[in-house]
Amino acid sequence: HDATLEADGIVRLKMNNVTEVKQIGDDYFINTGSPHVVRFVTDVQHYPVYEEGKKIRYSEGFMPGGTNVNFVEILDGNSIFVRTYERGVENETLSCGTGVTAAALAASFRHVQSPVSVKALGGDLKVAFKTSQSALSAGQGGPPASQAGIFEDIYLIGPAKLVFEGDLEL
Repeated sequence: HDATLEADGIVRLKMNNVTEVKQIGDDYFINTGSPHVVRFVTDVQHYPVYEEGKKIRYSEGFMPGGTNVNFVEILDGNSIFVRTYERGVENETLSCGTGVTAAALAASFRHVQSPVSVKALGGDLKVAFKTSQSALSAGQGGPPASQAGIFEDIYLIGPAKLVFEGDLEL
């Protein structure tokens, strides 16, 4: 990944292009470097992320490796609130870069436009991207079953902060 550090301490991290989005019922499956299911919900602040995330992560359709799961609420002002159940951690995390990216891309199918302001428990970010307009209109508001080159020039934008430092004696 390429990254630039802006004068104000904000990092712009270039993410991988996304060449396919799958719609599974009302959910979206997007691989942004890691596999993510994105589910839109109301009142994400009180949503049972651990319980519902675990069910989806271990569901038959995502075996053997499983998937990460993002629960997203669309807010006012072209912004979203994202909570993530992360595989490997096997619990909710405060934020996930590939997850908030997947959530922002999926939100574009619900008329949220780039750059998307993202609220996560770990802090605020932005995701900027370019899309193929034909891809967005092909699914009448949802994604086409399989479309090459839907999202490109994707940037995850936000502060990089030291959150832990420690020593381990072996």
